[in-house]
Amino acid sequence: MESRLDAGLPAAVLWDMDGTIVDTEPFWISVERQLVESYGGAWSDEIAHQLVGNPLLVSAEIILANSPVTLSPEEVVDVLLKGVAERMNEHVPWRPGAAELLKSLGAQGVPCALVTMSYTSFAEVLIEAVPEGTFAAVVTGDAVTHGKPHPEPYLTAAAALGVRPEDCVAIEDSPPGVRSAVAAGVPTIAVPHIVTVPPIEGVTQIDTLDGLTADDLLPLVRP
Repeated sequence: MESRLDAGLPAAVLWDMDGTIVDTEPFWISVERQLVESYGGAWSDEIAHQLVGNPLLVSAEIILANSPVTLSPEEVVDVLLKGVAERMNEHVPWRPGAAELLKSLGAQGVPCALVTMSYTSFAEVLIEAVPEGTFAAVVTGDAVTHGKPHPEPYLTAAAALGVRPEDCVAIEDSPPGVRSAVAAGVPTIAVPHIVTVPPIEGVTQIDTLDGLTADDLLPLVRP
């Protein structure tokens, strides 16, 4: 039987969530600002952008180091997750082309994994918003020992799908996420959004997923 690779398709596509599938980074920044200002502090976009793509406990530490917030890191994470989940439940802000590409991959029989540093409770908001079976595996920040940029999240996703990392394609929007995928040996497509992604070997940068289908991915990473 012809493999997906023989057919010009990746063995699997490993998706970041925030900023890649859904435009939730403004939600995160808004909740961060609300939290910091509730303690009398100020929250700048410059500092907020340092949090993009990081494990949530790392983001919490950055907030505590740059504000008068007196919560524990775990309590900060709880506040952020609750606030962003509330906004997501009201409206799923799809990134251009993401929903369509997920549909194309499903139609072609290419399995997808969600690889996010958000926690399971928040990832489930997106999972409930997409057709059942859209993601054959889900790896969240509270299910790994080492978060992005460590390779563990992407290695875990590939193992869960029973595929080799080098036969997959990862789609990311942030430097920590891109570095995680590359360190795991996954050919990576970067679609920068809120923050710039520096040139990294093994990474193809594009402006948008809009208009892409399952057949377009391997040619991007293997020109």
